Amino acid sequence: MMKGLKKQRRIQIIVLAFVAMAATTALVGYGFRDGINLFRSPTQVAEQAPGPDEVFRLGGLVEEGSLLRGQGETVRFRVTDGAASVPVDYTGILPDLFDEGQGMIGTGSLVDGTFVATEILAKHDESYMPKEVVDALKEQGVYKEPES
Repeated sequence: MMKGLKKQRRIQIIVLAFVAMAATTALVGYGFRDGINLFRSPTQVAEQAPGPDEVFRLGGLVEEGSLLRGQGETVRFRVTDGAASVPVDYTGILPDLFDEGQGMIGTGSLVDGTFVATEILAKHDESYMPKEVVDALKEQGVYKEPES
């Protein structure tokens, strides 16, 4: 009688641990559903456009001569990695160091071929550029080392 009770208790504990582990995994997955933003270069976006519901990070250089400030806070520009460029629409206040020819990363989604950004980050000093942007520019052969 005692052996049967111990075995039943052990099975209950194993089942309970499995249910707790499954619940934890589900909660972690639910928490990350919007938290994981893949980085893409303009070339990657041009080669394989993500769906309109996919939130991702786009990085590269702000294309020279492409910055258009519209009515209000809407800004349009193109971001390039030297091989391809993607039009960007952003409504909001840009970082102080945002300018043509400078590195940037934006978070948003691709809508009808235009990257609609919800957040724009620019490099914060003369020598810094996000690692993903540097890697994408090196891959295209257009990266220039900063002058010290």
